[in-house]
Amino acid sequence: MRFAYWRSAVFIAAAIWPLLWLYEAWSQALGPDPGKVLVDRQGLGTLILLLITLCMTPLHKVTGWAGWIVVRRQIGLWCFAYVVLHLLAYLAFVLGFDWSQLGVELRKRPYIIVGSLGFLGLLVLAVTSNRYSQRRLGARWKKLHRLVYGVLGLGLLHMLWIVRADLKEWSIYAAIGVVLIVLRVPVVVRRIARLYKKKSMPAN
Repeated sequence: MRFAYWRSAVFIAAAIWPLLWLYEAWSQALGPDPGKVLVDRQGLGTLILLLITLCMTPLHKVTGWAGWIVVRRQIGLWCFAYVVLHLLAYLAFVLGFDWSQLGVELRKRPYIIVGSLGFLGLLVLAVTSNRYSQRRLGARWKKLHRLVYGVLGLGLLHMLWIVRADLKEWSIYAAIGVVLIVLRVPVVVRRIARLYKKKSMPAN
């Protein structure tokens, strides 16, 4: 099957990190508060996978290799899986599944509301990522999936609110996000594709 090894490699790469983090938590390698570390890592993993998902289309347009598009949906679904783990870790290790505390947390920490909106956006994208939804929604499917840009903005805002004291790392992810959005501009894509083709052409 075409791209089977590529799909498998992406699956293994995405699956191994949560397992590694759980092992580190079990072996007490995450410090005195492993629950918080898990929450943070899963949240950051979600953002990174979202950025990687957005890389697939520009890479395909620039290089012409279909393998990027083949794994785009898979990475997007892994992104949703990570945010589910992030939410579950938050409920378990921060709230202790004490639902009465959720309302207090929402009032004290507005970034949780932002994160919740981002989760709902990823939920919509995951549920409608299948071919049935594409056929059913038709032209509206692409419009709906532009929601990914809003989710990216919410994810960056969520992270910014949490790491306000250290903006260096956040700035890197924000810059990557801006670049990926610029790369969606048709004029930019065409120019980069022309440059790539010129460089890949053999010299006479």
